[in-house]
Amino acid sequence: MRSPIYRRNAAYGSDHLARLSFIRRARNLGFTLKALSELLTLSDDKEQSCEAVDDIASRHLAKIDQKIDDLTSLRSELDRVISACQHGTVGDCKIIETLAPRPLS
Repeated sequence: MRSPIYRRNAAYGSDHLARLSFIRRARNLGFTLKALSELLTLSDDKEQSCEAVDDIASRHLAKIDQKIDDLTSLRSELDRVISACQHGTVGDCKIIETLAPRPLS
């Protein structure tokens, strides 16, 4: 008896498997479904300029850079709060205080 994975993939030809691999890789890299759809459409025409592909990838890279900047700021703030910990009681905890909602003015 063949393994379930083999039977499941047996219906796909090598072109289909390559396309599925492309989709999985693009999703693992964080491309949106819209960008992925555009990339798949562009990948079907091997003779065209890759300028549109570069544009999609550059927009994605800009989003990644923004996320890195946001995470770096978040890391700095969390590090500052942790460093300020006096190891007292939870009632005096600066981390809890920082996470708590601000009172409405």
